[in-house]
Amino acid sequence: MSIRASGPTLSRRGLLGAAAGAALVMGTGWSVAGAVPLGDPAATIAAPPGFPADIPLAQQQFVNWAKTIRFDAVWTATARNAEDVVRLANWAHAHGYRIRPRGSMHSWSPLTLEAGQNVEKVVLVDTMSQLNAVSVDPSGSPATVTADAGASIEAVLGALQNEGLGWANSPAIGDISIAGALSIGAHGSTYPAAGETVVPGQSFGSLSNLVLALTAVVWNDAADAYELRSFRRSEPEIRPLLAHLGRTFVTSVTLQAGANYRVRCQSSTDVPWRELFAPPGAPGRTFESYVEQHGRVEAIWFPFTETPWLKVWSVSPEKPAESREVFGPYPYVFSDSIPEPVTDALAQVASGNQAVTPLFGASQFGAVAAGLAATDTDDLWGWSKDLMFYLRATTLRVVAGGGVVVTRRENIARVIHEFTTWLHERMTHYASLGQYPVNMPFEVRLCRIDDQTEVLADSAGPPNLSPVRPRPDRPDWDTAIWMNVVSIPGTAGLSAFFREMEQWMADRYSGDYATFRSEWSKGWAFDSEGGYRDGGFLGGTIPAMYREGLSSDEGWDAALSAFDRHDPHRVFSNDFLDRLLP
Repeated sequence: MSIRASGPTLSRRGLLGAAAGAALVMGTGWSVAGAVPLGDPAATIAAPPGFPADIPLAQQQFVNWAKTIRFDAVWTATARNAEDVVRLANWAHAHGYRIRPRGSMHSWSPLTLEAGQNVEKVVLVDTMSQLNAVSVDPSGSPATVTADAGASIEAVLGALQNEGLGWANSPAIGDISIAGALSIGAHGSTYPAAGETVVPGQSFGSLSNLVLALTAVVWNDAADAYELRSFRRSEPEIRPLLAHLGRTFVTSVTLQAGANYRVRCQSSTDVPWRELFAPPGAPGRTFESYVEQHGRVEAIWFPFTETPWLKVWSVSPEKPAESREVFGPYPYVFSDSIPEPVTDALAQVASGNQAVTPLFGASQFGAVAAGLAATDTDDLWGWSKDLMFYLRATTLRVVAGGGVVVTRRENIARVIHEFTTWLHERMTHYASLGQYPVNMPFEVRLCRIDDQTEVLADSAGPPNLSPVRPRPDRPDWDTAIWMNVVSIPGTAGLSAFFREMEQWMADRYSGDYATFRSEWSKGWAFDSEGGYRDGGFLGGTIPAMYREGLSSDEGWDAALSAFDRHDPHRVFSNDFLDRLLP
């Protein structure tokens, strides 16, 4: 099955036009505000009393990736080692403070800080500056990598690649911390083709399924203090900590790895969405057919356009003649590093002049098609890491709704067809009313559930709160279909649309057909004003996602009990987590 990009040959004027289009599509990161150290008269928050004098502390800015949670000043400590985190936890307990780990801040959800909360008695702990060591043991069985909490995923996979090792799955952005990724059960886009088996040491599930051991700061009743404790995968107590949503502080983790391999990534922009997202068994260039042949498939469908950006990865030990070899990650340079003021101006336009949304969707697609042609990136070949990382933190800041559907492999085409049909109908309906709540793309990709046969050590079971944890009562549900719709923050009507979409997904993908779960790092529990606000969803729907089909010792309630045992004083929590995980 051939895969090709469709786009014009660019003249100099065309290339400049594509760059201008890309400027509308892409955004950039923010610059950290100047730190105000403890004792500086410029500090705007009262100094924490009795703070350990040798641990660096300063007021710093906190801004999450979507810029929906922003604080100009929060006390931020720099942990130099795991013992510093223990000392901070005991200090916080003694003085009525709370400790929140801070990684790259690449998140939408309020698991670190909640928008508008009082931060006077909160200390963030920067893990990435110094708590970031990585070491690889290639001689073990299986081979392993041990990383401190603040090591980036890119650094971890880079160290593995140097030893001929890798993972099957990874998030597309490499600068997020390993502890942050594991806290929410991060995933990638790798799914097996028909008949494909996993490379020993790797996993088609979440990153949390790779964990063999971890060390966390937990309460010891006998010592009346917080201390470091190591957990092995064979211990039932580790399961809630493998995806803990910020209710503990992991200081280091050991993960298994397998032999690295080369992959080919082909992009196409010429398959109509109705053909690509066709129902099961349909002929043509369907998502289903690409999955069967290649396994690793992602589609990005810009609003009010006819042909998505389709990416297909395939294992390819030898370089195909048509492919261009890459020697590092992030090959799609046309999608990066546009000045932030452009993004902010775009948000203003999108919130006040929604009628331009169809044109904006076309410009996004045009920038991608032109960018692929201009940069010769429609057919790439290289090490798996370099083609798994394809988004930088400098891409456009958006908000996301959706989640994951866990079901049988045979249902892939049905699930995607139903959702895209619904999405097209609803967006067409709102457009007829002059309303455009969505101005950015729909994205779909796959992985498998957290299969315990892929864990090459004694395992007590899957992570309690991983969105792709299996359902013991449904062993045939082996597939996780991640579907998200993204849009620019502040778009009029967006929250109400996400609420409608989320409730439709939870209702449609249920019963004997499938189950729907929220993606922890993104948007969920929407009401008409925003995410993380619907009390019924927070207190009923989400807990049910981790109760249905599970025994009492392996789901939601077991996780909450474990969090309370390990942190009875809720030093590692915030007001939002107190409501979500009471």
